[in-house]
Amino acid sequence: MFPIASFAFLGGMITGSFVGVVAHRVPLHRSIAAPRSECPACGSQIAAYDNIPVLSWLLLGGRCRSCRARIPARYPLIELVVGAAFAATVLVLHDDPAELALGLIFVCVLAAITLTDLERRVIPNVILLAGALICVPLVALTDPASLGERAIAAAGAGGFLLAIAVAYPRGMGMGDVKLAALMGLYLGSAVVPALVIGVFSGAAVGLTLMGVRGSGARKLAVPFGPFLALGGVVALLAGGQIIDWYLGTFV
Repeated sequence: MFPIASFAFLGGMITGSFVGVVAHRVPLHRSIAAPRSECPACGSQIAAYDNIPVLSWLLLGGRCRSCRARIPARYPLIELVVGAAFAATVLVLHDDPAELALGLIFVCVLAAITLTDLERRVIPNVILLAGALICVPLVALTDPASLGERAIAAAGAGGFLLAIAVAYPRGMGMGDVKLAALMGLYLGSAVVPALVIGVFSGAAVGLTLMGVRGSGARKLAVPFGPFLALGGVVALLAGGQIIDWYLGTFV
């Protein structure tokens, strides 16, 4: 499986580069198809040889060739993360082509949402809608029996975070609620460990910031979408095993 995983990693890095374009343009209501990639600072088009995932960023020293404006490190990082997630997804789900396709799409959606939430503190509805419009028909064609479970998981996950958002609106946005519902569609019952991981990792970071900065940390806007995305990827790869372990240990 190593050669296949290696190709998946390279494909994931290329996809991660496109995800960066999506995350940058969608909140600005710009087309993701055209024009070619450009520097946000000076507007100059980025040549193909300067758009090689990770490598070009390293060779350019993390700066635009034309204006020397800094290119944030999160872009090559998202390329590496998507590449690694693609490779892991192929290794785990290679026996089921439909689940594999669904998993790769899910990773792309989570990556795009992570970037938009980090950059602009927003989870665009259009990305969530696109993810749902891809998921539901694909599942209906390949595993229609699971649609009921996925619908219940979507309603339960969304409802759970909605309750938190109503009780604590400063700490939870409606974008997070809708993301949780989308995760339920993709993960089914495995959305439970995804939410647990997301909530606890977010809480851990929040408590750490409070310990370091004191009461001033309450004024920091920490996006929750990336923590949900982390939980989503873990649940995609090992959600079933986590549920089995919990049931076997505590029930």
